[in-house]
Amino acid sequence: MSDLRGKKVLVIGLARSGQAAVRFLWEQGAQVTGADQKKESELGTEFQKLKEIPATFITGGYPKIKPEDWDLIIVSPGVPQTIPPVREAERYGIPIWSELELASRLIGEPIIAITGTNGKTTTTALLGYIFEKAGIPAAVAGNIGIPLIREVDRVLHGGRKVHYWVVEVSSFQLERIDRFRPHIAVFLNLTPDHIDRHGDLESYGKIKSRIFANQGADDWAVVNLDDSWLASNMPAVTSRVYGFSRRRLPAEGIGVQGGEICYHLKGKRERLCAADTVKMPGPHNLENALAAAAAALLAGVDRESVAGALATFPGVPHRLEEVRVLKGVKYVNDSKGTNPESVSRALDSFTNPVILIAGGRHKGSDFEELARKVKEKAKALILIGEAAGIIRQAVSGTGFKNIYDAASLAEGVQIASRLAEPGDVVLLSPACASWDMFRDYEERGECFKKLVNQL
Repeated sequence: MSDLRGKKVLVIGLARSGQAAVRFLWEQGAQVTGADQKKESELGTEFQKLKEIPATFITGGYPKIKPEDWDLIIVSPGVPQTIPPVREAERYGIPIWSELELASRLIGEPIIAITGTNGKTTTTALLGYIFEKAGIPAAVAGNIGIPLIREVDRVLHGGRKVHYWVVEVSSFQLERIDRFRPHIAVFLNLTPDHIDRHGDLESYGKIKSRIFANQGADDWAVVNLDDSWLASNMPAVTSRVYGFSRRRLPAEGIGVQGGEICYHLKGKRERLCAADTVKMPGPHNLENALAAAAAALLAGVDRESVAGALATFPGVPHRLEEVRVLKGVKYVNDSKGTNPESVSRALDSFTNPVILIAGGRHKGSDFEELARKVKEKAKALILIGEAAGIIRQAVSGTGFKNIYDAASLAEGVQIASRLAEPGDVVLLSPACASWDMFRDYEERGECFKKLVNQL
């Protein structure tokens, strides 16, 4: 379906990517309808701007699906696959795409796609930074916060030259791909997350693995060789596998050996840089750096540019982002830490005592391992949001007693500031989604930064 003109298209979900899809489809001449179960008053100012175009909008529910009414349905990432209009469209055989699939069909340049439970945004942003430092035009978009369809629209109508597309992709987006084919597909890791949507780890992993589904013999699959799930469940792929490891140097891939990052490519072993020159802190960020370096080298970026970028990339907002040091206490915003494994990795990034602020909306994750990590690494735990009781139960079970409840993030920051002593770290790393108290993790992180700067 390359020509959208005159096609009857329903976009389900009118958050950021859904709004971008509606606008793009209308510009392409489609007869587009946007629908969301939220009321119009809940969709914000951006939706009011969207209403300026002569599309059809349905709020507070979804339309009934009839086969003659729709040629195509676009499902936004946050929309469950079990809602009636999706099930009805499946029954009638109406094509259902994610915004990722729609956008990718309009891209002619090579795509580098990054998925995984943790580190996607950091790796995507770092890879974009590497291309920038190398002087290679690249567009960075996707689940990183810039809808891919919006960036495609900008490139198509802005006359900008792009040599590569660097795209962060989530499991939600991969559920509804058809032909999406990245030239380089990066799978960072897999730990329990979004179990409330996918049911179990196995199903979640299979959906993530769809990133490789349409690759061919000339494409690359970049895979974390240290990840236990991938070691046992890596699907058979038709592309070439290029591994990365922070524990060893793979025969075909990139890794750490004797404190040096080295790689094998085209039959040659090359040194990239010393591992301790990677600017981002923590062992998990070393993995992210290896993955980004692998993708960049496979894309033809010279090693000097790659090494230089690893040594200077500061990280991304809301991911171990230092807010300020006040009276000897470091305040760190890790609002993007929305699952237990991510928070464990954040805690491992610090040697000083940590006062952890966690909680939010539970996504079905198990908190037992995080509870053990809290006992090992944290000085105190401050709980907020709907999941506070679940986390408290798990952490209390380890014998850890220094737990405080806060009715809001503001109260949590105040409690942390009273408990903190010089040398301590106050870390917001929630292990949960933000939707019980905030629009998204970005709003939560910005709120935390504002509260800290008001201390």
